[in-house]
Amino acid sequence: MSLMNKMHTTGRRDFLKSAVSGAAFLGVVSGRELAVQAQQAAGPDKSRVVVARDAQLRGAGSTVEAGRMLALLDRAMQALCGRDHALEAWKMLVRPGESVGLKVNALGGRGISTNLQLVEAICERLQQAGIKAGDIVVWDRDTAELEHAGFHPAEGGNRVQCFGTDRVDYEDELAAWGSVGSRLSKILTQRTNVLINLPVLKDHDGAGVTIGLKNMYGVIHNPNKYHPNGCDPYVADLNMLPEIRTRLRLTICDATTAMYEGGPAFKPEHSWRYNGLIVSQDPVALDFTGWQTIERKRAENGLKTLDAEQRAPRYIATAADREHRLGTCDPHRILTVEA
Repeated sequence: MSLMNKMHTTGRRDFLKSAVSGAAFLGVVSGRELAVQAQQAAGPDKSRVVVARDAQLRGAGSTVEAGRMLALLDRAMQALCGRDHALEAWKMLVRPGESVGLKVNALGGRGISTNLQLVEAICERLQQAGIKAGDIVVWDRDTAELEHAGFHPAEGGNRVQCFGTDRVDYEDELAAWGSVGSRLSKILTQRTNVLINLPVLKDHDGAGVTIGLKNMYGVIHNPNKYHPNGCDPYVADLNMLPEIRTRLRLTICDATTAMYEGGPAFKPEHSWRYNGLIVSQDPVALDFTGWQTIERKRAENGLKTLDAEQRAPRYIATAADREHRLGTCDPHRILTVEA
């Protein structure tokens, strides 16, 4: 049953090069049973990034199976929070009475957008954790784009809401930080107090990659203004806006289908079935991990690194610098947990 039916600089460049070369040192802990130990091993100065995969996620067909997606999400959340049961993990992240916005990415249509089965699974667990269906909003910038990606708009009543900012508009006043001055979606500012970011894993012709941090371009009225210089420092500055930073609780990157070249538009010839999720509360560490995943796939296909193509995602290092401190992209401070 479908979701809506169920729901009635040079310095930075040098740093990036050293980060790439150091990526091999990322610690990997295998198995759900090691989640608690991983949490303790990470310590307060390390960020945990969970990579959960299921080779049989699509069964014998091409569509993600809902039951396997729910199980995959549960494994990821248990590993992230060090809990034996997924519901315990969700209860650590949300509280009854909160309004939760699920910021999807619907730009790529059905080919490379946030997966419907993932959103369904998250909504199910949120409600079991005490969030009312009517207090969950699945959203992006445009309702028609959501429909094209397979979502069914729904507003009002005791059901999960799903619509774009085009239905409610942007705030009249600019929110500003550093190089960014933008009007924010009223869905973010007026309809939700918790933000769960649901980006996809893909290459970007200008920014290098577009994953979690850049998904916030779908929150503002003027994203086209912030694409020069590989989106640096604009992506980092945007994520510093208090309205975003104070709401962001979790990032779950949909890597069921991913792209290693030719993005951001869907290029099936440059996509692959990664059949996974990348989950973290550190958006910078998650983006760094996703970037390295894309680089490995590029290497497998005989492509140059993004740095060699002059489009390494410099904004990731900017987001981690002393001015921003949005997270870490130091591979020695990231603990990758396989679930």
